[in-house]
Amino acid sequence: MRLKKVKDAREMVEGSSYYINNPIENRGKWKKVFQNDNDIHIEIGMGKGKFIIEMAKSNPNINFIGIEKYDSVMVKATNMLEKMEFMPNLKLILIDAEKIEDIFYQEIDRIYLNFSDPWPKARHEKRRLTSEKFLRRYENIFRGRKEIVQKTDNRTFFDYSYESIKAFGYIIDSVTYDLYSENDASNVPTEYEEKFRNRGIKINRLKAHKDSNMN
Repeated sequence: MRLKKVKDAREMVEGSSYYINNPIENRGKWKKVFQNDNDIHIEIGMGKGKFIIEMAKSNPNINFIGIEKYDSVMVKATNMLEKMEFMPNLKLILIDAEKIEDIFYQEIDRIYLNFSDPWPKARHEKRRLTSEKFLRRYENIFRGRKEIVQKTDNRTFFDYSYESIKAFGYIIDSVTYDLYSENDASNVPTEYEEKFRNRGIKINRLKAHKDSNMN
């Protein structure tokens, strides 16, 4: 799908009180940015922000950082946030996930991967956010126990992710191929998720962890 450009999106995003300019300067110092020692959870590919905004609102004792590549997408989140009470536990970063190691160093506790691009062609495998290439990058940004939560409607990508994450030494804590059959009241849907659910498309989810003493 072709991304629809939003006029002045970059300027509007940069004008948000949630936006972090030059995030590389905060590498290893995100606790100071939030001014507390709470856990930090990030969502890579936050889209329009519905998920991470709701998570930050519902979990004030956890710090959240939304990462998005496109300003025309993130501006939807900043516009939404302008209408809400300020949440000090939420920050937004506009950057490509390829540069994630330049932004964080041993300070993240959980990564959310919601409806990531599956990059179905074999030659694009290294671009998948659950590929070995990216899992190695995550090793350097986690501070202790490593936690990954993934949701996707793409079963082929989900099966790939399951095997990739498991092969990298993670313990799979839970897995479902039909999230909404479980009536999980704690689940926070994304924009894509709601659309897929309304169309009768099943949602896959896995939760995995890797202790700090596991290589």
